[in-house]
Amino acid sequence: MKQPETAAQQTSKLTVRLLDQLTYPTPYLLMHGPTLRASYRTIAKNFAGIAVHYAMKCNPDPAVLRALHADGCRFEIASYPELEELQAIGVDAKEVLFSNPVKTPEHIRRAWKAGVYRFSFDSICEVDKLAAEAPGASVLVRLKTIPANSAVPSEGKFGIDLTHSLELMKYAVSKGLKPYGVAFHVGSQMENAQAWKDALAETGSLLRALEQEDIRVEMVDIGGGFPAQYEQSSPPLSIYAKTVREAAVAYLPYEVQLAMEPGRALVGSAGVMVATVIGRARRGSTDWLHLDVGAFNGMMEALESLNTLRFPMTDSRRSAQQTSYSVTGPSCDSQDTILHDVSLSADLQVGDRVYIYTAGAYTVSYASRFNGFDIPRLHMVQA
Repeated sequence: MKQPETAAQQTSKLTVRLLDQLTYPTPYLLMHGPTLRASYRTIAKNFAGIAVHYAMKCNPDPAVLRALHADGCRFEIASYPELEELQAIGVDAKEVLFSNPVKTPEHIRRAWKAGVYRFSFDSICEVDKLAAEAPGASVLVRLKTIPANSAVPSEGKFGIDLTHSLELMKYAVSKGLKPYGVAFHVGSQMENAQAWKDALAETGSLLRALEQEDIRVEMVDIGGGFPAQYEQSSPPLSIYAKTVREAAVAYLPYEVQLAMEPGRALVGSAGVMVATVIGRARRGSTDWLHLDVGAFNGMMEALESLNTLRFPMTDSRRSAQQTSYSVTGPSCDSQDTILHDVSLSADLQVGDRVYIYTAGAYTVSYASRFNGFDIPRLHMVQA
């Protein structure tokens, strides 16, 4: 089977045609509209019949949201302020999933009043809040998944096992909530499609157990976690779609509406972080390249992944002679490093630019002004 192109290969034309010509102050995040729309259409085609709800925490810029909304994408939120952002661009609250399993009472109350009617939960406490603030709401119980390796690990903050999920859904019914569905999330940048197969097998067991209690649900939300293409190519989305469809037929005892919450797989490859070299130094046997963007003001997933999420990089010189760098950020903090062993032009100097690909996801949305450094501005281009 032909391997998909890496992000650097996919965006080489973008580099040549646009990046060297743009004069925006750095750091900035360039979002490429055609790539974004193509990513959505690829997901929608591969997962036809499955409701696509973009996890807007991944990149909530209004330009990104408007582009996806225009193409028919739905949305998933984790807070009421996110809903306000969606409503500002014309999204119907009734089409939104509120998937954060633990919410503030105020956010539940305001979302419910605005028209959101589907909420996830995974505790007695959350059921009680939903019953009080959104009486009669439709609810999805968040099922714990079998641990699997992912590039950005899920630490087990959410989700409960099958037995407790059954009891919790029964409790939700007793509190006047409508048993709407089951949700799960296998972990971010998950490259093993088997993770969804295992989760759907567990979901099928829960649906059968609920049926014995005369409870049938309408939806199974398979979450996000689908990978973007970084330095090393991930399997194509068609593999995941095939696995999900086959597992749903094999394990779910009756037909339900399937939903998904892609984030990085949708917006990751559409973004290029553009940074300027502000210094370089030789320390021991290592060449250090300092940029005006780092982990704290735009590349937080470098810390989350312990510098293992390998963002493809090129530079404005594109010299034939390359050398290996540890690429680090501008703050006075030793943890502010993006990636080690990065091959870039050997003659890079202060003022040159470095292009970090697959940067459309979890970058500006995570960024802070730690140490006073600028958060990258986002520029959407359609060329």
